[in-house]
Amino acid sequence: MKEKSLGFINEFKKFIMRGSVIDLAVGVIIGGAFQAIVNSLVGDIISPVISLATKGINFADKFIVLAITDEHFATAEAAKNAGYATLNYGSFITAVLNFLIMAFIIFLLVKAINKIADLGKKEEAPAAPTTKICPFCKSEISIEATRCPNCTSILPEEEEKKEEKEVE
Repeated sequence: MKEKSLGFINEFKKFIMRGSVIDLAVGVIIGGAFQAIVNSLVGDIISPVISLATKGINFADKFIVLAITDEHFATAEAAKNAGYATLNYGSFITAVLNFLIMAFIIFLLVKAINKIADLGKKEEAPAAPTTKICPFCKSEISIEATRCPNCTSILPEEEEKKEEKEVE
């Protein structure tokens, strides 16, 4: 039983130490820190500008009380404290805005990284041809062919090479 549990622990340790798992963990940690930056950008910069453009509307404070009542609540928190359920659609709009901004920033980062990676690549030379056209029947044949497999003509380049060899 002890050997089996040690095997499981070793297998788990091997799994955790794989590069992809460590890369994923680093990505999640950086993503969490990045989320705080995006939340601040949306909450402290973009939302006030939107609020100014919409004459003071703050989306984060928008909610609907899910009950029939004559009471009016200034905030969702006040409605919750009074015992009412609320639909906080303003928070949802803010979360969608956060997501779109984060997705756009990640898109720009990936685009920049790909552009930098492309700068380092050398252009590949075109591959040597592997086929040629028979001058008699115009069929595509192997570059190494001495006779056309379709019309059985002896290819002119090959005749010249044969004559050169015979002269030598």
